[in-house]
Amino acid sequence: MRDLSRRQQAILDYIADFLDENDYPPTIRDIQHELGISSTSVVDYNLKVLEERNHIRRNRNISRGIELVGRASNRRNVVAIPVVGQIAAGLPIPVPGDLEGSDLAETIELSTEMVPGRGDNVFALRVKGHSMVDALINDGDIVVLRHQETCENGETVAVWLRDQKETTLKRFYLEGDRVRLQPANVTMDPIYTDAANVEIQGKLVSVVRSCD
Repeated sequence: MRDLSRRQQAILDYIADFLDENDYPPTIRDIQHELGISSTSVVDYNLKVLEERNHIRRNRNISRGIELVGRASNRRNVVAIPVVGQIAAGLPIPVPGDLEGSDLAETIELSTEMVPGRGDNVFALRVKGHSMVDALINDGDIVVLRHQETCENGETVAVWLRDQKETTLKRFYLEGDRVRLQPANVTMDPIYTDAANVEIQGKLVSVVRSCD
């Protein structure tokens, strides 16, 4: 393709080869490392050129958001996950109703390697806040959760606080008749509440970085 530089053609070829092998797209860091490019910003610049010239489409909200224009695929290794709203990774924030009743207009596509069971009973939430940064969950990331109503101590879960009508993402610890919701941030205190006030909505499966 004469409208592309050698590097841009190499990136386009690598994306196609990666899709052939995996049936999901590479991340910016995959491209950087495989092609020996100096930085992710250089990769991003060249991806912008490919997008402007209609060779690719991009969803910048997820790390594997590259799609080849005109490519047909059975996408056997990809599942679509509904993004049902946002969740606090800080102090709890109100949400409209419970998680099951949220708007399902947005979806993300992930490889089955990231979502065991081909996405059965799985949903996603966009993170708001910084209380889980030590668990590498940052503001703007998308967390993928499997819907379940029970968990083990120490697991990261989305919980609904019935009295407050709020939801939050924390590590769960049952301590007698109360629950400790523990942030993964050394600067923040845990939340303590009655066990009867806590409804587990889902267990963390994977995290999709807001950028990569």
